[in-house]
Amino acid sequence: MWDYTDKVRDHFLNPRNVGEIEAPDGVGEVGSLACGDALKFMFKLDNEKRKIAIAKFQTFGCASAIASSSALTEIILGMTVEEAERVTNQDIADFLGGLPQEKMHCSVMGREALEAAIADYRGEAPAEKKELEGNIVCTCFGVTDVELKRVIKENNLKSIEDVTNFTKAGGACGTCHPDLAKILAEVSGEAEKTLPAEKPTKKLSNIKKMQLIQETIEREIRPSLRADGGDIELIDIEGDKVIVAFRGVCSHCPSSEITLKENVEKKLKEFVTDDIIVVEE
Repeated sequence: MWDYTDKVRDHFLNPRNVGEIEAPDGVGEVGSLACGDALKFMFKLDNEKRKIAIAKFQTFGCASAIASSSALTEIILGMTVEEAERVTNQDIADFLGGLPQEKMHCSVMGREALEAAIADYRGEAPAEKKELEGNIVCTCFGVTDVELKRVIKENNLKSIEDVTNFTKAGGACGTCHPDLAKILAEVSGEAEKTLPAEKPTKKLSNIKKMQLIQETIEREIRPSLRADGGDIELIDIEGDKVIVAFRGVCSHCPSSEITLKENVEKKLKEFVTDDIIVVEE
């Protein structure tokens, strides 16, 4: 269970400023239902167009996503647009008394929604703005290199796990991990971290295969599922067929079949053997 602060619980159970604004001055939408989190954020300035008088949100996501969105509305009320523009994801987390590391991406999503709303207020076309934000590194979650560099710098991230916690990048299929390592090295000025050893090429014994499967699930698969309130259980291994069951939110997620093939099976093929087939119980 996540170790939430009392303030996170309060803003989750009693979210402030939920809803829509009639004729808002700025609207920002980020995330997607397919990725598990989506946020629509909007604000309206006072009659003199100097300060934010109303801020509201609608979100689909976990407790941290709801609490972060609620906190953001409270933070920016009474600010000018220029002041609101300087709000960081860390400000949101600090306002809540902290967030679990695995849930920091919720505060980043809030900051990105605010930026999108300000861009909308200024008349900047979202599609044009997106083009300027760089090349997509994580195709699963649509995270660009520019977004990654900024979040890494702002939060002093040091590992791929940190990057996943703050941006979700690398949390699904994992094929972008080498690119994430390069970006981390570029930002930090350090040498690239040694990537995991390649999977064995010789035929595995049953005991070794079982060991590698369990290790891969624990190290490469379970953390990203738990980060979004889900989990996975290894049910049985029949030769090269691995039988699993999703738990938590993953058990009724409409995209569980995609997760099964694009995350679980790909990871086991990468770190164990190409012959593996994963099926759900």
